[in-house]
Amino acid sequence: MGIDAPASLPLPLYQQASHWFRRAQASLLGAIPCRQGCCACCIGIFPITRLDALELHRGLNLLPSAHKTAIVTRARAQVASLEAAYPALKSKPGLDEWADSSIDDIVERFADLPCPALAADGSCGIYAFRPITCRTMGIPVEHDGMVHGACRVQTAVPIIRPSTSVLGDSSRLVEDEAVALSILRHAQPEAGDELLLPYGFV
Repeated sequence: MGIDAPASLPLPLYQQASHWFRRAQASLLGAIPCRQGCCACCIGIFPITRLDALELHRGLNLLPSAHKTAIVTRARAQVASLEAAYPALKSKPGLDEWADSSIDDIVERFADLPCPALAADGSCGIYAFRPITCRTMGIPVEHDGMVHGACRVQTAVPIIRPSTSVLGDSSRLVEDEAVALSILRHAQPEAGDELLLPYGFV
């Protein structure tokens, strides 16, 4: 399912996401205990964008052959499991036409599925090329009175919210991602915007 990147794809978006996370983490004064080997948020599938799939493929193509093959093999096995449970994914892996409730059902059913890039020691096999969701996960952001994205550790203690300026940067990141997706959609109108994580590796 190879994906080709248009020349105009703004790859700095991923560096922007990582910078935002570091800034937000610092503003929360140690409330986000992210560290190497902590991989609770690497279990379970979730939607990623076509931008993320492009970034994953960019990283896979830079890996040693054996490392790349191991990740892709795990992803293909997961795709096979997903398509066995939801045959419609076989012909239409894009999620744009799926109801939110159906996507939620898939995510819940496969909540114990580890990311194909998750190594035995809890590290990410493709860390420098991970999706934006992975780069920003753990920072609680509020939308319409609901808090989303909090680290699991924070669910056991009072949630500390980032500063107003950090939240403003989060909104700009979302806007920049939407612009980048629009560019990609113009180049590949048939592809759609979102797909489930394992499909991003194959």
